[in-house]
Amino acid sequence: MPLRLPDRLPAIDLLKQENIFVMGDARAHAQDIRPLRIVILNLMPLKVTTETDLIRLLSNTPLQLDINFMKLKSHTPKNTPIEHMMMFYRDFDLMRNEKYDGMIITGAPVEQLDFEDVSYWEEISCIFSWAKTHVTSTLYICWAAQAGLYYHYGVPKYPLPKKMFGIFPQQKLDPQLPIFRGFDDEFQMPHSRHSEIRREDILANPALTLIAESADSGVSIVMARGGREFFITGHMEYSPDTLDHEYRRDKDIRDDVDIPRNYYRDNDPEKGPNVTWRAHANLFYANWINYYVYQETPYNINEIT
Repeated sequence: MPLRLPDRLPAIDLLKQENIFVMGDARAHAQDIRPLRIVILNLMPLKVTTETDLIRLLSNTPLQLDINFMKLKSHTPKNTPIEHMMMFYRDFDLMRNEKYDGMIITGAPVEQLDFEDVSYWEEISCIFSWAKTHVTSTLYICWAAQAGLYYHYGVPKYPLPKKMFGIFPQQKLDPQLPIFRGFDDEFQMPHSRHSEIRREDILANPALTLIAESADSGVSIVMARGGREFFITGHMEYSPDTLDHEYRRDKDIRDDVDIPRNYYRDNDPEKGPNVTWRAHANLFYANWINYYVYQETPYNINEIT
């Protein structure tokens, strides 16, 4: 798919090396097509890495996507150059009057805090509320999934005694949903989190539908509003070496770090990861874009309500 990205975005060169077709602003403007407008609120510390991971998955469809990046005015990232943020990201305040076909809100390294203790909770609450009427379908990932379920539906999170860390098999609970078209009976999902949401809290709320879960990692995907909201507790977008980087980073500063489960070949970090989740990750994002964004969004984007 031709991805319409800001010129000079670092992810462009990285993805071209993987033979993924991306399109700069100049060429995209010459095509008489209404691209789907996708906005990404990237709360992860390593912005360029997350940008690349998400754009890689969004490339797996023939539709043209216009990718935009949103940032918080109330939070300044510490691990990304300010020049990068100023060049490629815009504050929510400058985007609040715009509408988007799809939105992705990433995880954030704040999950061990109570939601209200997060420094940007007030602003992100405004964004959650705004997305309900300005976006056709929104994906909430990891911490954002927990925060979105709490904000919209009052679902609490619970601390885990041990970090949920590794690749875990997932069962789809409604195989007829379009989001699961082409899926095998079981699919894998990376998880890296210190807290969880619980099955009984989801089932107790008639506005929520639990659509995938794992005997090992618990609730994995929740759907609301007929697919206008998806809450994903893991990281389908992770590249093959992300958990390895996290493991080695944490091992260098602590001596109680467990090896990520079901990740390394023969459970040996020196043999590298056994990648088992990428095909379903690509299929999930392609299904989301096609069935819950493209098939549902109005041609006149201003008609989104």
